[in-house]
Amino acid sequence: MRASLAGCRMSVGALLNGLLVSVVAALLWKYSKLSEHAALLEEELHMTRQSQELSQAHIDYHVALQALQEHGTRMVCTGKMHTDRVCRFDYLCYCSEAEEFVFFHSNSSVMLPNLGSRRFQPALLDLSSVEDHNTQYFNFLELPAAALKFMPKPVFVPDVTLILNRFNPDNLMHVFHDDLIPAFYTMKQYSDLDDEARLVFMEGWSEGPHFDLYRLLSSKQPLLKEQLRNFGKLICFTKSYVGLSKMTTWYQYGFVQPQGPKANMLVSGNEIRQFATALMEKMNITRVEEAEKDRGSAEDEKERKDDYVVVFSRSATRLILNEAELILALAQEFQMRVVTVSLEDQPFPAIVQVISGASALVSMHGAQLIASLFLPRGATVVELFPFAVNPEQYTPYKTLATLPGMDLHYISWRNTKEENTITHPDRAWEQGGIAHLEKEEQERILASGDVPRHLCCRNPEWLFRIYQDTLVDIPSFLETLREGMKTKPSGKKSKPASTVHPGRVREPQCQTSVQTTNEAKLTVSWQIPWNLKYLKVREVKYEVWIQEQGENTYMPYILPQQNYTFSENIKPFTTYLVWVRCIFNKSLLGPFADVLMCRT
Repeated sequence: MRASLAGCRMSVGALLNGLLVSVVAALLWKYSKLSEHAALLEEELHMTRQSQELSQAHIDYHVALQALQEHGTRMVCTGKMHTDRVCRFDYLCYCSEAEEFVFFHSNSSVMLPNLGSRRFQPALLDLSSVEDHNTQYFNFLELPAAALKFMPKPVFVPDVTLILNRFNPDNLMHVFHDDLIPAFYTMKQYSDLDDEARLVFMEGWSEGPHFDLYRLLSSKQPLLKEQLRNFGKLICFTKSYVGLSKMTTWYQYGFVQPQGPKANMLVSGNEIRQFATALMEKMNITRVEEAEKDRGSAEDEKERKDDYVVVFSRSATRLILNEAELILALAQEFQMRVVTVSLEDQPFPAIVQVISGASALVSMHGAQLIASLFLPRGATVVELFPFAVNPEQYTPYKTLATLPGMDLHYISWRNTKEENTITHPDRAWEQGGIAHLEKEEQERILASGDVPRHLCCRNPEWLFRIYQDTLVDIPSFLETLREGMKTKPSGKKSKPASTVHPGRVREPQCQTSVQTTNEAKLTVSWQIPWNLKYLKVREVKYEVWIQEQGENTYMPYILPQQNYTFSENIKPFTTYLVWVRCIFNKSLLGPFADVLMCRT
């Protein structure tokens, strides 16, 4: 009996001990969970603070993380090829350690276009507006969203971002042509890429000398690739656009064929001028536009006194050795004052302020000439070229000046006297030095009087000649200037050229009649395009194409009237196809109306 009671006491004691251990374990587990939860909350707060460092925009870190984990990355692109593609991403991430973008897959992920391995042939898209350059390709690695559990906690960028590569931020021509203008119009394509959007530059360059110009595109500070390392190992962009529109570029730099105007230019001077105006507003510069109303002779005389010529002065390379003599000659020729500007000595907005009111801009060939896009309509661009450099082979600024709607007059002068040049064979190769070359090659370059056409970018003969200093031969320069000014459109003030195209001709119809077994007549008539009644057009003509059915050739006719009877080469009992369209001012072509089938 006592043994039995003792056993019961031991059992109760063991039970109580067990209960106590369970309670303690439960409390410890609960404390552990609370500590873990507190740690997670602290980590989330820390990551939120890091995200806030990237942007002033508010972000709920927990919601953003849950969206990434559950929905993964989503991508929808425009464009059929990598050369014309821009992609929008939700939750595209970047691993700063691996220097790779990451697409996280979940059941809710979207990838359009879904190219499979074709995404690597050669890339998803170009990060730069320079087409199909192998240093500018963009792609991403892929991971399941579940892998996030084993990765560093992401830092989220809550801003809408435009991710791109600057092509060469040290060179002003490249800054405008390849970066600023394409970025400006890419941002116009997408409504959420507004003034609050943030630009992210992934090419790896430092800020460079022209970074203030990039700052003008957005109210937010651009981010450099190197800066992303400071924010975390995994950075996720909640909404981003990747790539640049190429519609505004007008020049190719000679990577595949010798440099020259793009074959398929899609931009006009109108878009370039709108960009220039927007940038000037950002720089707080007001352009003094040409007066629209007629002025009296006294006002015209005052305006002539206010006109001036700008000379771009260079102080490091490609010098004009007799700049003072050139300035005096320009002042006498134009009967205007001459102002000099220099990228080395003046801030760029101050230069733009001066150029935006100039009657002419004179400069040695170089990146500074991109500033000609700020010239007023009707101004003249005079570009100087060193000895042995053919102006017809290097035309980025001529192409810009002659874009329809830029309304600039372009003249080039070339030094043809070898004695008027100073070469620098002992400089570094990138500034025209040739001392590193074999003696035979040096002698060939020195003997050459014309740089042959070549590919970009390290042709030693081109670099040697383009970095020469030049003594401008004033008589030949003035002769070239006078000849060039003869072809300048008349009229002191230049108004924007009309680029309105005609619509389709309306109600086209045909009537036929057979005169004899060998003769027939075909009469075609139509009504004017609908938009013509609202326009003042200097010259209206109509183009008619007539093709015998089954034949490969057609007969074109340009007509001033809205109906015409054709008899020459018109056969009886024959079917003809007839097209009609309207033409404004010789060059503005309208669309063809629907084809007519006319049976004689």
